[in-house]
Order: sequence, then C-alpha cells, then structure tokens
Amino acid sequence: MKKVQLELYTRPTCSDCQDAKAYLAEHHIAYIDYDLSKDPAKEQELIKLSGARMVPTFVFKGKSLVGLMSKRKVLIGFEQNFDEIVGILRDNKS
Repeated sequence: MKKVQLELYTRPTCSDCQDAKAYLAEHHIAYIDYDLSKDPAKEQELIKLSGARMVPTFVFKGKSLVGLMSKRKVLIGFEQNFDEIVGILRDNKS
C-alpha cells in the first residue's frame, strides 16, 4: 500500500498507545491522533472501522485510482502488529 495516511486511535492510559506514539515520533512519521479521552464521539467511528473499542488502532488509508482516500487497512495493537506496521510505513517511504 503506497502513499498512505495514518490515523491512530489512542487513550492516554494505554501503554501500547504511548509506545506507538514514541516510535512514530522517533521516526518522524506523520499521523492523525484521535485521543478517545478527548473526543469520545470518535469511539463510535473506531467501532465501525475495527468492530472493537481496543486501542491503539492503526488505520492506514491508501489512495484509490482516482486519488480519493478509500482503501483501508486496520490493525489493532502496536506490539503484536509491529512488523506489519513497520513494513507498511517503510513501503510508504519508498
């Protein structure tokens, strides 16, 4: 998935969320952070996207042929999906 936009759903009490944010900051990776403690309405959006309320949830949105953001990949959790997340981010830099 080339040229993706990353959205991250988090909570401040989630250590996996904080690890994910630290990794993204360390590698200068841009993302949109949806802190569910500050924006509870985003929780319903998260449930629609992933079927769960679990955080961190990574949403990678890719561009369709006509340039609209449409194709999505949703991954729940940082540590257990680390290799796949890093792979997507690495491919995005190419």
